[in-house]
Amino acid sequence: MAHMVETMAYAGETPWHGLGVPVLPDLTPAQMLEKANLNWTVDKVPAYVDYNGQKLPTGRQALVRSSDSKVLTTISDDWEPVQNETAFEFFNDFVMAGDMEMHTAGSLREGNMVWALAKVKESFSLFKGKDEVESYLLFSNPHEYGKSIDIRFTPIRVVCNNTLTLSLSQKSDMMVRLNHRKAFNADQVKETMGIAKTKLSQYKDMAEFLSQKKFTNENVVDYFKTIFPLTTTKEVKEGEVIKMSRPAALAMDIMDTQPGAEFGRGTWWQAFNATTYSIDHLLGHNQETRLNSAWYGTNRTKKIQALEKAVEFANAA
Repeated sequence: MAHMVETMAYAGETPWHGLGVPVLPDLTPAQMLEKANLNWTVDKVPAYVDYNGQKLPTGRQALVRSSDSKVLTTISDDWEPVQNETAFEFFNDFVMAGDMEMHTAGSLREGNMVWALAKVKESFSLFKGKDEVESYLLFSNPHEYGKSIDIRFTPIRVVCNNTLTLSLSQKSDMMVRLNHRKAFNADQVKETMGIAKTKLSQYKDMAEFLSQKKFTNENVVDYFKTIFPLTTTKEVKEGEVIKMSRPAALAMDIMDTQPGAEFGRGTWWQAFNATTYSIDHLLGHNQETRLNSAWYGTNRTKKIQALEKAVEFANAA
């Protein structure tokens, strides 16, 4: 089976998924593009089928990668690809101004998804500076029909590398999603997102709220069962039987052993981070599938739901 991660480069410590090759810190976006082996382009060419010895046009276009002539997808005439170089140029102004630094970049699913992750030089901490949350910006550039360009704010808890791609509502300005019907306009995206301190500030407010609200044995069970609907049963101590899915049982089991469990013990911050830790590090077949699902798949939505429900349960406490 082909690896999920095709190429990848990272600065600093080895990423939580343990993949990729290390590069020197403080790279420019263009240098990160090179190191991640993403310095290829995609071209639209007419698509044909062979039928009875004839080459017949399909009325579609093929998106072909310049580095190896691989057909990445078939598209319609009005589908406008965004080149990798253009995606990385999005970070130029921020990096040159010292507001961000390139952190991770790579290609998933044999070139169908290219991403760049930049560290925003803003952070906050809980519990007198012992539990730190850093801020990142994720640019996802798909070379696949039906997939949208996705640019979103991503806080990461340092103690356990739990990620959360924030998009708490359709009206949220923490993310921008664009189709390929028109040319990519970086300036317009930056204006729409309003990349600023308010993004991390909003998450800080939620984190502080969760860290101050205690859960009970009953409502924390309900919380995990809501996030991970029932599929199995689990016996707990004292012989009581609690019906819950395997992922829900796993999240409960690691609450007191997850990295950073000592911060906010017994609070909804602990319960929420047990959910994100299990999704990022324990669920799934391997590290590569976890990375893809945590950023782009069902688990990204699951983590957003986990935050929303944690706030909801904490409000009711």
